[in-house]
Amino acid sequence: MAMAAHDGAGNGARIIRAKNAAPRDFLEADAYLFVCPENLASLSGEMKEMFDQCYYPLLGEIEGRAYCTAIAAGSDGENAERQIDRIATGWRLRRVAEGIIVNLEAQTTEEILAQKTVPSDNLEQCRELGRTMQEGLALGIF
Repeated sequence: MAMAAHDGAGNGARIIRAKNAAPRDFLEADAYLFVCPENLASLSGEMKEMFDQCYYPLLGEIEGRAYCTAIAAGSDGENAERQIDRIATGWRLRRVAEGIIVNLEAQTTEEILAQKTVPSDNLEQCRELGRTMQEGLALGIF
């Protein structure tokens, strides 16, 4: 999903794995597309750790910047999106597109542990979200 969004956003976009993200990466970006799995009705540990490490150093530094989300979930995804929205509210970011939640319907142990394949129509939604972010920035809309 992250790669599809990055493809849609084009050459000006950077893709950074959460565990490698630092406050300077946020400061250098004009907008953010947060893509992550929901694990146990929450953000993934890696994503939560990134927010824990970057939250306070960025308070008052990135206000007004655009963001959106794409969540891969086994059944719901709304809690992870809600958590990101709460963090974004603290940073005073602006949500500029409705979030994408891809429900992969993994409910049994076997399904949960199996390699997941995101349906092509959902990947296209992620590409379109990346394009929307890029175009909005290029036009000065956000």
